[in-house]
Amino acid sequence: MTAICIMGVSGSGKSTAGAAVAARLGLPFIEGDAHHPAANIAKQAAGVALDNADREAWITSLGAAVRAASPCVFSCSALNPTVRSWLAQSAGDVRYVLLHAPRDVLAARMEAREDHFMGARMLDGQIAAMDPPGDALRVSVDQPIAAVVADVIRALDEQA
Repeated sequence: MTAICIMGVSGSGKSTAGAAVAARLGLPFIEGDAHHPAANIAKQAAGVALDNADREAWITSLGAAVRAASPCVFSCSALNPTVRSWLAQSAGDVRYVLLHAPRDVLAARMEAREDHFMGARMLDGQIAAMDPPGDALRVSVDQPIAAVVADVIRALDEQA
């Protein structure tokens, strides 16, 4: 089995859904945000978007953790093809599940979060930067988490 990346913009529920999917599959879960260097967190907390130069060390660290734990489930925005190519180099074979919802749903989720470095003011930039792979499994998160997890598991089973 390959590693499963639960991807999407901030507020899509990558961490919540990823941990729940991992539990259902009996796999380890790796929190992508835990691999950000302190400078990345500070930059995003200040409302400044990361560029690919900022992302490289993060993705290299995350990819190494994923490779060591595979098969596993992990969270990562995986916004663009460059980031995904770094993941492929460092993590190996990755299957992508894109979590999506209307902008207003994502914004409301971000506004309701406490103690997260990524503020809602960065949502539009993330939406604009999102360039998902064509073969990503797409799951709506505009529903209860149990339904999201069931949809992810069903989509993975259908693609197996």
